[in-house]
Amino acid sequence: MRRAGHPFLLLAVLIALAMSIAARPAQAQSAVTGAPLSVCVARVAAGDTAAAMLGAAGRFDCATPQTRFGNGDYWVLSQPLGTIPDVQIRERVRIASLWQERITLYALYPNGQVRGWAYDGHATSRHLQLGAMIQWRLDPRFGAPARLLWRVDGSANLRGILIAPTLATASEASRANIAMAAVYSGFVGLCVALLIYNLAMWGALRHRFQLAYCAMVLSLLCYAFTSSGALAWVNPAMLNNDRLRFNYIFLAAAAATALMFARAFFPPSVTAGWVSRWANRLTALALSAMALFALLAPWQIKLLDAFYAASFVILIVAVLPIIIRARAERSPHLWLFAIAWAAPLLFAAVRLLANIAVVRWNFWIDNSTILAMAFEAIVSTLAIAYRIRLLSVERDEAIEREVIAARLADIDPLTGLLNRRAFLRQAIGRDGEQVLILTDLDHFKHVNETLGHDGGDEVLRVFARVLRQAAPAGALIARMGGEEFAMLCPADRPVAPETVLERLRTARMPFDISVTTSIGACSGPMISEPDWKAMYRRADRALFDAKQAGRDRARFARAA
Repeated sequence: MRRAGHPFLLLAVLIALAMSIAARPAQAQSAVTGAPLSVCVARVAAGDTAAAMLGAAGRFDCATPQTRFGNGDYWVLSQPLGTIPDVQIRERVRIASLWQERITLYALYPNGQVRGWAYDGHATSRHLQLGAMIQWRLDPRFGAPARLLWRVDGSANLRGILIAPTLATASEASRANIAMAAVYSGFVGLCVALLIYNLAMWGALRHRFQLAYCAMVLSLLCYAFTSSGALAWVNPAMLNNDRLRFNYIFLAAAAATALMFARAFFPPSVTAGWVSRWANRLTALALSAMALFALLAPWQIKLLDAFYAASFVILIVAVLPIIIRARAERSPHLWLFAIAWAAPLLFAAVRLLANIAVVRWNFWIDNSTILAMAFEAIVSTLAIAYRIRLLSVERDEAIEREVIAARLADIDPLTGLLNRRAFLRQAIGRDGEQVLILTDLDHFKHVNETLGHDGGDEVLRVFARVLRQAAPAGALIARMGGEEFAMLCPADRPVAPETVLERLRTARMPFDISVTTSIGACSGPMISEPDWKAMYRRADRALFDAKQAGRDRARFARAA
């Protein structure tokens, strides 16, 4: 198919589109809602206090990207808040959830009073909003703060020290939760529907790629449950860092099962040999890197995160031989596979760029897996349906070929009647009294000598038509060999041998020659093979009698 030649072009176009989307700031209707705050960073030093740091603006670095500071403990200072519109009613402070041990928010009020709200890992889980946003509620009795300060302890600083700080109203925060609930519930509903549908289909069809697809969808469901923050709602006592650990695990599981599905989706000829060995080794390497992060973090977390990010590159590389082999074999499934996996692959590439700070952090980049995999899940289900349709077509064609082959094995190719073997298989075992008619063309050797073998073959075909026209419903007609034919019909619906003789006399033969036949008939049971042999001997004797009596006549054998 010509479409199979363009998966890489499609992927390139979609990557460019994703890069343009990634350059845009998060929109207000996402979890990052409210008035954005600009922040500056300073490393915590011995003896630091919140009050002192609120008055020491000179210690803060506002120019260096946060990821360059490394891990550790930090102060993060907002700009003065007096210029923010409607600051008096913005009593929700929101930031994105990151890997950190403890975070404390301080608010400086115009009268010089400083108030603080500390969240350890457990408290962070209790204050997590949908979209994995940490939220504080400022006390409106104290009025609008003049400035905000955060102390972040144990920051891994994988994506930043403090990301997406905003000052929101209560209604903005509520709308953000509602919007994210719609996004995640839509994704969960889609996954549940696809899971039930494909499990039901697997129960009926038992294709291995259907189970791999279900494993991938289940992993995505678990990933959405952890990445959305819903896990913290179900278990508020869980440490937020443990929620993030589960998030890493299920994302890794989704990536690994996606590769399993990719391998199972194509026929074995695409993934056999070195392609399978290559994919197995790369998958084992990627899963090892992912397992190290889940088990060892926060020890050497920067290095582990780099290995984790590299594992996704490894999985992408593991898909390439499958695509190359499928393209070489002109697989009809490749174009749908390319469409389905273009979005996950390109957003994985963009996330990797965000991880290494080439692209700025963006809420939708951070949650792009949900959107990309929702697209992939839908298209992959269409791909599965398309694959099953092709398998069904192949199965139907194979059945048709088997039927044709069986029919050809049972049919005499010259006349289209049953051959001797098929006739016996269908005749022996018939219930009730049967009538067997044996007929042999008279002087057929002379016909061949007169008309040639082609003319003789045409005579045989004409005689086969005569027998079909004379036979009652349910009769078996066969060419037993040479110019000998047989007909078997129930005794309550017999054919008159004279009818066959008359039809043959009036049939139009090649060159209008006259052709006659002799007939021997008998009746009896046809339950077993001995019955057949007995019936055949009697009918054959009657046929011999007809020949001896002058041909072009019928004789009926007396009952045994």
